[in-house]
Amino acid sequence: MAGEIFGSKDEFKLRPIEISNNTKRFRNLKEKLSAWSRRFLLVFVLFLAWEILPSTGLVSPIFFPKFSVTVLALMNLISSGELLIHIEASLQRSIIGYGLAMIVAIPLGLIMGWYSSIEKYTDLLIQTLRNTSLFALLPLFIMLFGIGETSKIIIVFYAALWYMLINTISGVKSVDPLYIKAAKSFGISDIDLFKKIILPASIPSIISGARLSAKTAVMVVIAAEMLAAKSGLGYFVQNSQLMYRIPEMYAGILTLAIIGLSLNYLLVWLEKKATYWKGDIDTAMLVN
Repeated sequence: MAGEIFGSKDEFKLRPIEISNNTKRFRNLKEKLSAWSRRFLLVFVLFLAWEILPSTGLVSPIFFPKFSVTVLALMNLISSGELLIHIEASLQRSIIGYGLAMIVAIPLGLIMGWYSSIEKYTDLLIQTLRNTSLFALLPLFIMLFGIGETSKIIIVFYAALWYMLINTISGVKSVDPLYIKAAKSFGISDIDLFKKIILPASIPSIISGARLSAKTAVMVVIAAEMLAAKSGLGYFVQNSQLMYRIPEMYAGILTLAIIGLSLNYLLVWLEKKATYWKGDIDTAMLVN
């Protein structure tokens, strides 16, 4: 009877461990919420200042409308579907150009990083192209490929290419030579060496380059749409300014900020998922 009421000795022994785990989870959740609250505090202050300043007369509400007015304009644009059309156009161009850059940059970077002779002959050309201002090249791309979708996709491709290429090359070259020598001493083939040693060790650097390229792709497509386009967020912001739709212009800028922030956190999450094993290795090294 006592065993049914109080449980077995084994069950009783597990309860302190369960309580300890729950306490740790609660503390971790509390720390995360505290960290997020501190982050949101400055953002809240920014939006509060945005709401108050036009009412004080320090800035003109005509050229700098209240935050609430901007949010209302944003809601109207979303409900009417007008903004969603431009978001879709910008994201479609960015994704296609970015995807093409990834298909070219990563395999090319792996080859150039592994075969130093290829990198030696191509390094000067790559450094010249990637250090040439992209915004200076925008009119050239438009002249060569027109004002249609092709020019914008090529512009995004060109902008996103270099971060991924350079980071991939760097990732391959930074592989510890001891790993390569150890693998070769076991008689591993070149293909297996590349698949099991070189590529996994290069992934963190490749992911980092892909993250930087994604941000660049979005920024560049906005600039291209401002120059020559009939759709997209860049076109929408520029056209709203020209048509004196000031609240709608700020709503477009706010949308760009939201997309950029969401993209950043998505890429950070993907980077952690792709390189989760680094934490396990670091922990093992500390324990040993």
